[in-house]
Amino acid sequence: MTEPVNPNDALRERVQTSLDRQGMMQALGVRLLAVAPGTVTLALPYSDRVTQQQGGFHGGAMGALADIAGGYAALTVAPEGMEVTTVEYKINFLAAFLGGELQATGRVTKAGKRIIVTAAEVVHVATDGKRSDCAVMQQTLVPVPKTY
Repeated sequence: MTEPVNPNDALRERVQTSLDRQGMMQALGVRLLAVAPGTVTLALPYSDRVTQQQGGFHGGAMGALADIAGGYAALTVAPEGMEVTTVEYKINFLAAFLGGELQATGRVTKAGKRIIVTAAEVVHVATDGKRSDCAVMQQTLVPVPKTY
């Protein structure tokens, strides 16, 4: 008897393949945690590569993580042979944190033919497991042809 095929496996592979091609995300140590249709969760570990002058996570790193999480959520609903690119996003930073890691979950709000709207929540996960809200983002993306 063969095991049932999990449809999320193909989505996970699609997202992971794209993530592996992103030099910035690789340099920052971003890793894929979860994938489902319309939803992606990524993690960014604390390191000196992602800090600002006071030692906390840099807003640019938070924004990049939220952007990528929302983008990959959109990718899970984009047609085969297409990628997505961000047209705009708005982010609100709620708190600053040191140590642990950031986790961003992107969710598709509306998937149309020409634009996809997503939202992302960024939480800080302390080394003791305590979770705290860090940032929220709304984003607009457009499908574009895959070129690789």
